[in-house]
Amino acid sequence: MSGTVHVERDGNVAVLVIDNPPVNASSADVRRALLDAIGTVQSDFTIEAAVLIGAGNTFVAGSDIKEFGKPIPEPQLPVIQAAIRDCPTPFIAALHGAALGGGFELALSCDARIATPDVIVGFPEVSLGMIPGAGGTQYLPRLTGIPAAIEMICSCRRIGAKEGKERGLIDAMADGELRATAVAFARSWIGRKRPLGRIDVPPSPADAIDKAAAAALRAGRNRPQVSAAIEAVQWAASLPFDDALAKERAVFQALRQSTEAAALRHLFFAERQAPKADGLDAIEPARIARAGVVGAGTMGAGIAMCFADAGIPVILVDQDEAAVDRGMAAIRSFYERTVKSGRMSESEAASRIARITPAASLEALSSADLVVEAIFEDMDIKKDLLVRLDGLLAPHAILASNTSYLNLDTLAAVTRRPDRVVGLHFFNPAQTMRLLEVVRAQATSAQTLASALDVAKRLRKLAVIARVGEGFIGNRIYAAYRRQCEFMLEEGAFPEDIDATLENFGFAMGPFAVADMSGLDTAWRMRKRLAATRDSHERYCEIPDRICEQGRLGRKTGAGWYSYRSGERKGASDPAVRALIEEASALKGIVRRAFTAEQICRRVVVTMVNEAALLLAEGIAARPSDIDVVLVNGYGFPKHEGGPLFWASHQDRATVLAELENLAAVSGYGFRTGDVAGLLDRLQDQA
Repeated sequence: MSGTVHVERDGNVAVLVIDNPPVNASSADVRRALLDAIGTVQSDFTIEAAVLIGAGNTFVAGSDIKEFGKPIPEPQLPVIQAAIRDCPTPFIAALHGAALGGGFELALSCDARIATPDVIVGFPEVSLGMIPGAGGTQYLPRLTGIPAAIEMICSCRRIGAKEGKERGLIDAMADGELRATAVAFARSWIGRKRPLGRIDVPPSPADAIDKAAAAALRAGRNRPQVSAAIEAVQWAASLPFDDALAKERAVFQALRQSTEAAALRHLFFAERQAPKADGLDAIEPARIARAGVVGAGTMGAGIAMCFADAGIPVILVDQDEAAVDRGMAAIRSFYERTVKSGRMSESEAASRIARITPAASLEALSSADLVVEAIFEDMDIKKDLLVRLDGLLAPHAILASNTSYLNLDTLAAVTRRPDRVVGLHFFNPAQTMRLLEVVRAQATSAQTLASALDVAKRLRKLAVIARVGEGFIGNRIYAAYRRQCEFMLEEGAFPEDIDATLENFGFAMGPFAVADMSGLDTAWRMRKRLAATRDSHERYCEIPDRICEQGRLGRKTGAGWYSYRSGERKGASDPAVRALIEEASALKGIVRRAFTAEQICRRVVVTMVNEAALLLAEGIAARPSDIDVVLVNGYGFPKHEGGPLFWASHQDRATVLAELENLAAVSGYGFRTGDVAGLLDRLQDQA
């Protein structure tokens, strides 16, 4: 047999071992070898049962996603499944590790499934812009019922062995070595077949189906693949099995060729590439056994929870007992809400809280292997703290800064260990936001960078490597596009116009709503810090400064770009803000004009593309895909658009360049135009 599938004998049972490291993806080679192996089983009358098992640490973790962007080579998975169903020999799937997507569909086409207690199963296809395309929408409802199948497929939720057994997805649990147990289980199936297509779908009340569908659409933001998955699951009860399979496959094929599916595949691969850098493969990261966080405010408390959630003991320090107590109170409150929601047990929450040691003295950090400073965004204050930490930490300890904007090279230079200084820029709320910018300063050693990336992995964060520059990757682009939004305020738009347009495009929130949520004072401090070096000839919008000068700092003060009633998270348009904006336009002699939604949206995204071109030229971002990862995961750019650079690669080139020229004209003196034409060429070459 082919090297990807081995047929081995255990008496009257054939064991088909899928061996396609690292995750046994269902590639064309695997499918061809499987088809040959099934033929061998069918032609050998001494084989009375067959076991399908994965080599290594997993069953089949899914299809080869690289195949989805082009015609899928034959034989396709449904051909393999049909061969298993049509073979008179019973097939048992022996599951361990992961059985996801096409891997789980392969298992469901067998007559029964046995699994180890640590297995996970599920369907990730909706998260990739598709629906399961090899029977997933038809097999699953026959075992779980339609409402549960809708929830499982549309949420892309991974299901453990216990729940899988309860729902009938797994028939037996392996109480010993999987292969031996599976062979014994297969012998109990000799002489019988149970293709799931012959099983009726359990009846479900119409209102339960409607409720599951509504919840899935709401959670999935009404994306087309969610609607298609809901419809396909219901075919299981209304169409003959073979007809439903054919329709499911046709929908899958159409969706996988859509721009949205291409965007989501782009992000899938981009996220796996982002934490990689040349020269790190052979470096052993330092083991971080104990961490420390300085600053018990919102960000510091969140970062401490990240370590506690990862099982890493952490010391949380602030300048006095009262500040530390406030931080610990916020931490306990977060975990209490998590327990109340049913997402965590009380004992688990207590264990995580116990991993956090509060302290009001920096000396408590002397045993830490890594310390993250998360204090006030002020260069002098941070420099003073790093000098003090440098003097009391062990020589091997790593110093990390959570700065959002400040120059990490300058911070590292005040220490005696600049090679052990790195940026770990968490996003708020740190305990729930997945993105982490790992900033490599000029002196940061490869070993320190490797250690920081290892920590990010342990914290289950999505790490993107950035070099030093004002705002790094994310905040640099955010500042550029927010500045254009402020220019549009002067030219005729209002905050609600811009926010609504970008939210309709797919952003989680518009920039003015985001500013109100995070607080307007952080950006205000940054503007004041840069005021002395700003060229007076450059276009500058004073509206945000006037808003802050009135004490409107966002939700926390009850007013910012919007006004907020007590306890409400969503703000209302404020006539006072409108009047302030109109007055600012008049003072500059700007005749206000109306903007269309398309004009607002394209101006924002082209601004992002231009700033990305500058970042890449400066070496702050290593690759275009890193920028897409940051903007999608940290700034709410719509996933279905793939990020601003994926978006740009699918636009008319001449139109984008003309819009960039107009952007430069309206921005005036000092606007820096990046090599967007060259960037578009690069994106085209990578497509």
